[in-house]
Amino acid sequence: MDRLLTLEMFVAVAGEGGFAAAARKLGSSPPAVTRGIAALEARLGTALFHRSTRAVSLTDAGSAFLGEARRLLGELADAERAARGVEAVPSGQLYLTAPVMFGRLHVLPVVDALLIEHAALGARMMLIDRNVRIVEEGIDVAVRIGPLADSGLKAVRIGRVRQMLVASPAYLARRGAPGVVAELAGHELIGMEGPRTTNEWQLASGRWRFERRPRFIVNTVDAALAAAEAGVGIANLLSYQVAAAVDAGRLVSLLPDEQPEALPVHLLFEPSRAALPSVRLFIAAMKARMRMTGLV
Repeated sequence: MDRLLTLEMFVAVAGEGGFAAAARKLGSSPPAVTRGIAALEARLGTALFHRSTRAVSLTDAGSAFLGEARRLLGELADAERAARGVEAVPSGQLYLTAPVMFGRLHVLPVVDALLIEHAALGARMMLIDRNVRIVEEGIDVAVRIGPLADSGLKAVRIGRVRQMLVASPAYLARRGAPGVVAELAGHELIGMEGPRTTNEWQLASGRWRFERRPRFIVNTVDAALAAAEAGVGIANLLSYQVAAAVDAGRLVSLLPDEQPEALPVHLLFEPSRAALPSVRLFIAAMKARMRMTGLV
């Protein structure tokens, strides 16, 4: 069986979670996909999937091979596009990832507009508050907030955001506003847990370590924001996350002189993706969005 076809079958089964679903996606039949995967496993000399009557899941070898398979298929698609010449009209599926709230507030409107304007374009967006492996997951563009690690990926800086201490007017009426960093120790704090959980806040004057455990700890930005607006305590969030609430008077910025250096917002992608019309349009549209919203 054609090697390229078996790679496409493997990626489809991994992505759809089953042979029948992969067959439907490829316009093939379940027996043909089963034979294709068997041929690929025989050629590689290893099992790629755990099979049961209820589910199909990747083996360790399958998980390791998936990124390479997606990369190879992506490079082939790029080579075909280059051979045809740069397309004037964006088409195919644009696969994006971004932090949950940033994606909802700023990436989704951009994607919506692109999809409405370009009928041949599709999109898939993964909103998740942790960094995912771009190449292995087959992602075209990732939004990253904060310093970037060294890699072979291309980065385009599109904006910046700041950390802000905020509390509701009701909380401040009840407890008063801290005038200096040391007074934070006497206040109710809203903590966050997750991939970047810490027991300290980075401020302009340095790292301030919690003297006691925050009274309320949540695992999503939305929950921390809602708790702050409800008057539970002081939260440390990013400027784009609290902008609407501050503008509306539901939250008040505290200790503005203690805001640390702004964090950069980048778009990260493989250099080979830069020539894709969909990627170029998305980058340009995100730059415009950042200018429009003042996140530059």
